[in-house]
This record gives sequence, structure tokens and C-alpha cells, in this order.
Amino acid sequence: METQAKRFFVSGRVQGVGFRFFAERTASGLGLGGFARNLLDGRVEVYAIGDAQQLDALRDALRRGPRMAGVDRLDEQDAEVLPKYSAAFFIESDD
Repeated sequence: METQAKRFFVSGRVQGVGFRFFAERTASGLGLGGFARNLLDGRVEVYAIGDAQQLDALRDALRRGPRMAGVDRLDEQDAEVLPKYSAAFFIESDD
């Protein structure tokens, strides 16, 4: 299958509820590379590299989120495959 990348922007009650850790566990379990990070505007950005089936499964999980989260909106964009993120999925720390 063809490797591709997506950026997901998740809005709602998604910071301070373990959303990035949920994204990391889910993406790692699916064999995806990439990262999750909080954005200053209150959203969480999830960048993921994998095949279409893996990315679809991640999208479905992000729509649900962890138990304490409340996802109001999920925006998705095609992204460039950045090889430095392809080996593993991690959480980017807040700066």
C-alpha cells in the first residue's frame, strides 16, 4: 500500500484530558509514525504517516477520543510525508 501522511486538527475538550496520550497509544498500535501536540488555540494536532487503512482507523478513533474528551470537530488535511517522523509516533511537548 502507498504511504501517505495526514494532519488531523481536533477541536473541543481535547486539552488536559489525555488526548495526546490517547492519540499516541492508538497510532502506535496501528503502526503509524508521527506526532501529537497541543496548539495554542486549544486544538490538538495529530500528524500521522501510514497507509490509507491505518489513517482511516486513526481518524475514526480521534473522532471518539478518550473517555474524558469531548470532540466537537475533526478537520483533516493531506500532508507531506516527512521521513524523520516515519519510524515512531510520539508526543511533542508544550513549549
